[in-house]
Amino acid sequence: MAKTVTTGSTFKVEPVKRTGSLGTHVASQLEQMITQGKIPVGEKLPTEGKLCDMFEVSRTVVREAITQLKSLGLVETRRGVGTTVLRNQPAETLFAYTINPTAVEDILNILELRLSVETQAAEFAAVRRDDRDLEQLEQCLDRFDQALEKGELARDEDLAFHLGIASATKNPFFRQFYEQFNKNIIPRAKIVNTSLDHPATEQYLDRVRQEHREIFEAIKSRQPEAARKAMHTHLYRAYHLYEKYRTNKAFE
Repeated sequence: MAKTVTTGSTFKVEPVKRTGSLGTHVASQLEQMITQGKIPVGEKLPTEGKLCDMFEVSRTVVREAITQLKSLGLVETRRGVGTTVLRNQPAETLFAYTINPTAVEDILNILELRLSVETQAAEFAAVRRDDRDLEQLEQCLDRFDQALEKGELARDEDLAFHLGIASATKNPFFRQFYEQFNKNIIPRAKIVNTSLDHPATEQYLDRVRQEHREIFEAIKSRQPEAARKAMHTHLYRAYHLYEKYRTNKAFE
């Protein structure tokens, strides 16, 4: 049952599910409040403490939720100011006209698994990587750029970058995790090329390129928490985008 919490404004929130990521459940409800105009552009979100009371969760969960909203371009956080709503729609572009519903579910299931595994892999890589790992990762970034210049989808190059991070953890089981899925771990490997909106695809891939660079820079500078956050942002944005295809009329 929904409950009403007064925090300067009145919001109705649903009880947070105790399965899956609590941060994602909180982020989803806050996103809905923003897109429905209940928290207008330019307004601040309730404080961390008030959000904890609203959703009956810890500050860690609230911070994870805010990070997810930031990754969607919906809010920004400034020290001494708080978290402010920037826009009322996520900065996402649906780049495929159609995706088979079964493929969508497969993509989302794999991304949920990757969110759990790869954020930790990025953190370990930032601590354990050596110069050879950095050299290989930089080569992966260069090959990704070259593929984009040729108008390709850079599926193999994307896999190679994430595989390189797994190798940099120095834990062979992280690498085995990737190898069992092969290229199918990359979401767009399940999308037929003829279904693509090419200008939107270019925009999407350019964002992927930028996010890869941010992950690399965090690993290079040995910042494990920054690497974890950069990887989480990268994967969560993808998850949020493909989740839209569940209800998008494009594949109905």
